[in-house]
Formats: sequence, C-alpha cells, structure tokens
Amino acid sequence: MRIVKKDLRRYAVVVFTILISTPLAWAQGPAKREFRAAWVASVANIDWPVKKGLSVQEQKQSFANILDEHKASGMNAVIVQVRPTADTFYPSANEPWSEYLTGTQGEMPGPYYNPLAFMIEEAHKRNLEFHAWFNPYRANMRDSLDQLAETHPLRSHPEWFVHYGTRWYYNPGIPEVKDFVIGEIMEVVRHYDIDAVHFDDYFYPYKVAGTEFPDSLEYQTYGAEQFEDVADWRRDNVNVFVKEISEKIKKEKPFLKFGISPFGVWRNKKDDPEGSDTNAYTNYDGLYADVLLWMKEGWIDYVVPQLYWKIGHRVADYDVLARWWNEHDYGRHIYIGHGLHNVKKWEATELSKQLELNKQLDKINGSAYFSSKWITGNVAGVQDSLKSYYNEPALMPVMSWLQAPALAAAPELKEVGGKYKEGITLKWEDALSSTATYYAVYRAILPKSGETPDFKLLTTVRRGLKDEQTYTDHTCEAGEKYVYALSALNRSHHESAPQMQAIKVRRWWKAKKLDYQPQVQELPEVTTDIK
Repeated sequence: MRIVKKDLRRYAVVVFTILISTPLAWAQGPAKREFRAAWVASVANIDWPVKKGLSVQEQKQSFANILDEHKASGMNAVIVQVRPTADTFYPSANEPWSEYLTGTQGEMPGPYYNPLAFMIEEAHKRNLEFHAWFNPYRANMRDSLDQLAETHPLRSHPEWFVHYGTRWYYNPGIPEVKDFVIGEIMEVVRHYDIDAVHFDDYFYPYKVAGTEFPDSLEYQTYGAEQFEDVADWRRDNVNVFVKEISEKIKKEKPFLKFGISPFGVWRNKKDDPEGSDTNAYTNYDGLYADVLLWMKEGWIDYVVPQLYWKIGHRVADYDVLARWWNEHDYGRHIYIGHGLHNVKKWEATELSKQLELNKQLDKINGSAYFSSKWITGNVAGVQDSLKSYYNEPALMPVMSWLQAPALAAAPELKEVGGKYKEGITLKWEDALSSTATYYAVYRAILPKSGETPDFKLLTTVRRGLKDEQTYTDHTCEAGEKYVYALSALNRSHHESAPQMQAIKVRRWWKAKKLDYQPQVQELPEVTTDIK
C-alpha cells in the first residue's frame, strides 16, 4: 500500500503517543528519561586537570577524553567543579585563576583560552548537560596563605574570612559575604551557557573535634537579637543564601536548573520524628543545611543526596536512606549520589544492587557518581558495569515547573540511506531559525500489520550551526526492515511529535524506502509533554 503525507502524519501521531505515553519499566530495559551524571572534581586535581601545569593542549585533550568516556558509559550530564576554593576556571572580575589549572594561583593559562567556555562547548557537542559546580564558602585548603594570589579576596578583605581546622572559609554570617558570593556565581550564570548551578555539601564546614566555628562576634552583631541559638542563626544564614541565589538564577534565566548535593543524612529519627532511621552525622545539625526546607519551598530543582554507604551499613544504610529520600521529594527531582571511591571496599555486586533498588523507588529520577576517574579508569570494573547497565541512552527528566523555551517541530527526514558497509545515515534539514536544542533518534523493527512498533532510543544529536544534520546507525543489519523516528527537543527536554521513515536494509548496507501504513482504528490526539 502506498503511503501518503496524510498517512505519515497519522503514523506520527501513533508513534509519538508510544514514545511519550508508554514509559519503559526497568525490568524491560533502561528508563527513557533518567539523570545520569559524573562529578568531575578539580580541587586537589582529583579528576581534571590530572595534575597542575599541563599544557593547554593536554588540558583540552584530556577533558575531551573524559567526556567521550562518560558518553560511552551512558551518562547524559557532567557536574564540573569550576570554582573550588574561591579561585576559578574562568576569567573572574574578583577571584583569581585556580592553582589547580596552571600550578600558580592567579596565573592564566598560556597560550590563553577560557577553560569554562571550552568545557561547556565540548560537553554540548556530545549533548551532555553541563552543571557548573561551585563551592560557595571554601577559600583555601591550607593553613598558610603564602601561596595565595595577590588578587585573592582573602588579602583584600581578611575580615570576611575565618580560619577553622586547617583551612580558610568565607564567613557565612556576614551579609557582605553572602552578597559577594552570590555575585560571583551570577557572573557565570549571566555569561555562560551552563545548564545548571550545582553546590555540594560544603556550607558551614564539617565540625573539627574540640573546636567551635569562630563566628561568635558575628553572631552577637547580626543574629543574637533574633535567634537565641547560634545553630538556628547559622541555618538561617544558609537558608537566606540559598533562597536569594535561587531567585536571582530564575530571574536571569528561568529555564536554568539549581541543584544541591547534600550529605546523605538530613536528620536522625532519634532527634526528629521526620528523620531517617540512622545514627549518623547530619546536614541539619552538623552543616546547618536544612535541605528539606529548600525542597519544600521550591528553592532548588533537584537534590543529589550523597549516599556513599553500602546496603546494610550499620550507621547509615543505603537501603534505608534511599527509601527515606524517595518519600521526601516534595515535588522536586531526587537523584542518588553513589560513592565510587568506595568500590574497592564493597562486594562486586554492591553498585548493581543499589541501582536495582533505585528502580523500585518511583521518586528516584537518576544517579550521579563520585567521581569521574573511577569511571574513566574502570576501577574495579565500574565502567564496564555502567556500560552494561546503561545499555541504551536516556533523555533527561522534564522539570515541569521550569519555564520552558519554545518547542520546535521535528524536521522531516530528507534521506535514509548508506554506502558500502558504512551503516545507515539519516539526514534532516536544520533551519537556523529552529528553536530545537537537540534531536532524538529512535529505531524499531518494522512491525507486522496491526502490531505496535517497539521503538528504542538510539542516540541524541546536538543541534549544530549547519543547515543539515546527520546521524549514522552502525548497528543495523542487512536484510532487516526498520522504522526510524526523529523528534526535536528544547532546552528543557520537552519533546515534539516525530517524523519517521520505514526502510529495508539491503545487502552491503544499501537502504530501500518502504511504503508502510500501520492498521490503526483510533488516532489519539497528539499532545506534547510540556506542562
């Protein structure tokens, strides 16, 4: 039966309904939408750069290699530390270049390039989200100030900082500090094409035994009249900071995400009936971070609790905590932080057990892994495990509360064909006026009459600056009949109705276009997943 454009549109309705209305169960394969990220830590050269003073070419090549490895491992985002100790991986108006880049704090890379701009561009080429990771208050990892750059704020505003343990910190209790740090983060929000602002667990520092955080003077000046307990005042300082940076981010870029990765325990049940059945250090009491409040108030878009313990841990059981966070989402996304730095201590099946448990929890929307080098180095077979587990790519979960940019229609597939043993290449027009951010490519075995095609996501392709885009499927088989579908997605990952084409792959990878019309009795109304 010869297929006509009207029939293709009807077929598109059916295909799109299948693609967005029938989420795949974990037992049937990977989820269609799932956050999968790796933390790339720059502090102390943990992940990148692997050491100080690499040449610019070495820095660029090693970062590109890291992204390739994460893409191959099934990731769809990277969380990159761009401001580790009040020093930066980009030219800042008020803070110096990071020592972890060149070896000397305040020294720019030479020949000059902007590492942050480069990293964002490379991540987006691979259609990986780039979450810019900031440490708001940490200022110096050493006791000594000898290696601080002359332009470091600790030299020009020593009254803003405190020495605690063996490190230096911005003092969160000083209003000018709050405004300054927010300004530093907003500098990046305004000028760079990041996908999210990300904080980890370092607000007030972890407590040093026998030493009180030295902010008694600031408490008397700014908090004693309103707060009887210094702990409540400290929590309020952090709450105000999180609320204000959230409001400023959304005012500047309403689509931009704001996420925080706290220590894995909010409070213990013995201290708070809403807490978890654990006996551990806590965000609320130890770090003065009331994460649940931030979620309840909608100040953050996602939370990544650092559940770095194993299932059955006597103090902080992964199973107990994953289930607890699953019950405390408050309409925000929950992604679990896994501690790959512990894999050598764990049984070989521990990580897979954690991921299988996550499948059972309906509010867990994905995972993040600390840290990058354990994946790229395939330590204890971690990368092999992730490649096997994430054997299909995934789209990002949609945050329905964010303001979504305009959604483009999927472009028509101009050509589906191939040359001798080179795979099947899909081509489509990509008008410069399009509002698409990227495209999703699906494939299904051509179904028998009356049957529903079982589409699998092959890949996502970032929209380029050319008027034509292509993707080559190297996994097709000669003699097979396929249906390919192409959809467009916007910055917030809302998806359009697809365009499709049915083909038969002939010998030597040549493709013959097929005329095909599924037998459909009722055609449901097409609706996008924009809310």
